[in-house]
Amino acid sequence: MPEAEAVALLAVRLVVGVTMIVHGYNHWRGGGRIEGTAGWFGGLGLRHGKLQAWMSVVTEIGAGALLVLGLLTPLACAAIVSVMLVAGLLAHRSNGFFVFKDGYEYVLVLAVVCVALAALGPGTLSVDAAADIEITGWAGGGIALGAGIVATAGLLATFWRPVRKPAGQAEEQPTTA
Repeated sequence: MPEAEAVALLAVRLVVGVTMIVHGYNHWRGGGRIEGTAGWFGGLGLRHGKLQAWMSVVTEIGAGALLVLGLLTPLACAAIVSVMLVAGLLAHRSNGFFVFKDGYEYVLVLAVVCVALAALGPGTLSVDAAADIEITGWAGGGIALGAGIVATAGLLATFWRPVRKPAGQAEEQPTTA
């Protein structure tokens, strides 16, 4: 692999991996800590908010660390795809595309970058390369996308129970000043 490609793949892995580690750390130790994160997940309709918060922390930090190392890259990418799908579907989809309106733009980019990275492979500057683990191309991209979708579907089927409004109850209209 040419040096420029190896460095480019390393840069992508480092940026996405560190972003996920910091995001997971923030869910754990930032602002509202685990209790605040649990409450936020509960507000999205996910049952067992504290479990969801810890699963999110472990997944984000763990997948981010694997990506930084370039270890089991398609599986690390699958975990990130799943986290981004859950966030996109539950927290951002209803807000439209643009991130400045809290839309799904950001999570979509991270998910697609991870599928592309799984397809391209982690590059020669990775533990996968050193250990001669090479799952790339359609197999790597398919693992990232397929396992990410299956994990998301499993989580939502198991834990997502959105609060439904009674029939006939009007939507609250925002007040204007």
